[in-house]
Amino acid sequence: MELTGAVVVITGAGHGIGAGLARRLAGEGVEALVLVDRDGPAVAQVASELRAGYPRLRATEVTADVVDPEQVEAFVARTWSVLGRIDLFVANAGVAGGGGLEASDDVWSHTWDVNVMAHVHAARAVVPRMVAHGGGAFVTTASAAGLLTNLGNAPYSVTKHAAVAFAEWLAITYGERGLYVACICPMGVDTDLLRSGVGTLEGESVAALPVMSVEDAADSIVDGLRAGRFLVITHPETAQYELFRVADRDRWIAGMQRQQHKILDAMRTRPRD
Repeated sequence: MELTGAVVVITGAGHGIGAGLARRLAGEGVEALVLVDRDGPAVAQVASELRAGYPRLRATEVTADVVDPEQVEAFVARTWSVLGRIDLFVANAGVAGGGGLEASDDVWSHTWDVNVMAHVHAARAVVPRMVAHGGGAFVTTASAAGLLTNLGNAPYSVTKHAAVAFAEWLAITYGERGLYVACICPMGVDTDLLRSGVGTLEGESVAALPVMSVEDAADSIVDGLRAGRFLVITHPETAQYELFRVADRDRWIAGMQRQQHKILDAMRTRPRD
């Protein structure tokens, strides 16, 4: 897809991949960036930085909760009214969830709301407008866990699989009506989300794989979007692991069980401060 001159909305833009992607797209010469996050001061800081660095860029911050469909409709309608269109919408906000069978219903509900339903709310607000306007790009951020799994974290694994499935459905349903759909599936990226898992099975399982900087991840994402790919991955290993999983699920599960034992053993024997 063409990024130069685009009007772009990014949710979860106050931190991590969302902020990194905003910085990268500013360098691509987009016309406008509407940056959305629950953390108002953080997203305001990112927008302020971009306005200072790119005087011709229209960078606007919006404090909103993407699990509230009324708030999503409000900032989409306002953006469309002021800027006349949205060329690229990146539904990037996400949460880690955490835990297994012991995870509470509240954790499951919140993880589902942010990692899945926020994409649904955004699509309801944006996709009909894009189709009526002649086209656009709707991009979701899932995770490599949505193609594989995240050891120790059931809510995250399940909701990220659902996020991939929803993006596939959108691509199939609207791909011939002018809508480009992409699903970003990063593996380990050096963000607060990743660092918050240090010392847990889920965090250590990701940290045991290659971890890249936010800047390198943003470069990979932009390359994937520019090439018009549906599945946008940051780590080449992800595609290979998915092939292994699909080719022989029993072998894949056995391998993941071995990896889980290895990580748990390392955590048990690690010297404590």
